[in-house]
Amino acid sequence: MSEATHSAQSRRVREATWREAMLANGSVVSIALFFLVVCIIFSVATNAFLTSPNLLNILRQSAPLLIVAAAMTFVITTGGIDLSVGSVLALVATLSATLLQFGLPWPAVILAMLALGALLGAVQGYFVAYEGIPAFIVTLAGLSVIRGVALLITGGYSIPVEPGSSFTIIGRAWFLGVPVPALIALAILAIAYLAFNETPFGRYVTGIGANAEAVRRAGVNTRLMTLFVYVISATAAALAGIIIAARLGSGSSNAGQGFELEVIAAVVLGGTSLFGGRGTIIGTVLGALTVAVIGNGLILAHLSPFLTPIVTGTIILIAIWLNFRLFRGAVRSR
Repeated sequence: MSEATHSAQSRRVREATWREAMLANGSVVSIALFFLVVCIIFSVATNAFLTSPNLLNILRQSAPLLIVAAAMTFVITTGGIDLSVGSVLALVATLSATLLQFGLPWPAVILAMLALGALLGAVQGYFVAYEGIPAFIVTLAGLSVIRGVALLITGGYSIPVEPGSSFTIIGRAWFLGVPVPALIALAILAIAYLAFNETPFGRYVTGIGANAEAVRRAGVNTRLMTLFVYVISATAAALAGIIIAARLGSGSSNAGQGFELEVIAAVVLGGTSLFGGRGTIIGTVLGALTVAVIGNGLILAHLSPFLTPIVTGTIILIAIWLNFRLFRGAVRSR
């Protein structure tokens, strides 16, 4: 083999490696840059954005979003979707306050609510995985039914939690200067990252989204794996409901209105493909923080609350569009 031929082959290998790296990390890099730009804009536009209390407040308020978005990454990577997470959050917040009023110990309430979330996820996952009903339809029905149950329990009113209850520690306490909800979210994100990137389960999830039949022929129970990701998603939503009920000191059937859209936006903004087969926990974290920062920054900028969702949606759409435009070439050349 001549030196010229060897050099040309080496160059093609380097180009292929670069394209693969762009495909794998390009979306994460783009959302990281976008997140940085958003932070700089709000730092210049408002005096309070970069203050320590505000940054800690963002972490505390974004904890439920981070937790559920991490779980939703698994669902969307399989090619599915879960529209019921906001309703699960509301039902769990409502039932948590109700059970505490009945005198049930708060540790038992937490365990019961996490079990309820897992059960709701298993029911929806069964219809998706074993009955072949599209996830959009199943979880849309779940969104309506579960929210309806929460409304039936409360009658449209909030149910207060006793202010002295230790239950509120989950949402209001601080540890080493950091809000406890943020520490819980950090632990969940670490577990999600390891499960997604370092375990066979994470590889199965990605494989199901890319080519479920090939994974099934390799001996993997794809139906059980699919069911399990919905269990994870609903359990995460239940945990988010517990945190919100503890932080607000009440349970309301109106909690989590539109929450599922924020979660999905955070996951897709972070670079996970809505068509399945590609996901990233790091991208999801950046996407969720971007959504949280935009909401916080617009409030600090004293923008009308009626304009906030319009501006937020527009910014997210532009960011995702730029993401696709910048890295479409890398996808096509794979």
